[in-house]
Amino acid sequence: SLAVLQALEDGLKKADADPSVKAVMICGENGKFSAGADIRGLSCPKRQGAALGPIVSLIESSQKPVVAAIEGVALGGGLEVALGCHYRIAHVKARMGLPEVTIGLLPGAEGTQRLPRLIGVPAALDMITTGKHIPATEALKLGLVDEIVEENTIDAAIRLANKV
Repeated sequence: SLAVLQALEDGLKKADADPSVKAVMICGENGKFSAGADIRGLSCPKRQGAALGPIVSLIESSQKPVVAAIEGVALGGGLEVALGCHYRIAHVKARMGLPEVTIGLLPGAEGTQRLPRLIGVPAALDMITTGKHIPATEALKLGLVDEIVEENTIDAAIRLANKV
């Protein structure tokens, strides 16, 4: 939603400007990272507010480490947010993918560029063209996530942020 996008943008800018903040962690709520953008917003001709692509670029360009704590699902725009992060921790039961292609939409926040850089062209093309959801264990093997955990992803993300 626009409210979530605006909160991400505001939070990241505030964290970047605050010298006491050493790292940023992005997580979802209620056991889900993000199921992606609200496609109903695509039909609004003059949408006001933040857009996902520039926010993902803002995350990626942060001078402070940004860690994604992925639980449940990171799909579509949610995966693109995670791809913009410098590090990704996933719960062992998490699933990731770009399912928007199954309804004829291409990932719109540069996921088609970031994913191949991270996991290689063949694996990225498979995910991008099929829209399949991959489990965390496969994401780890591909290099999509840095670590998978069975415990709380937020705690694991904080540990990683402290380490880096």
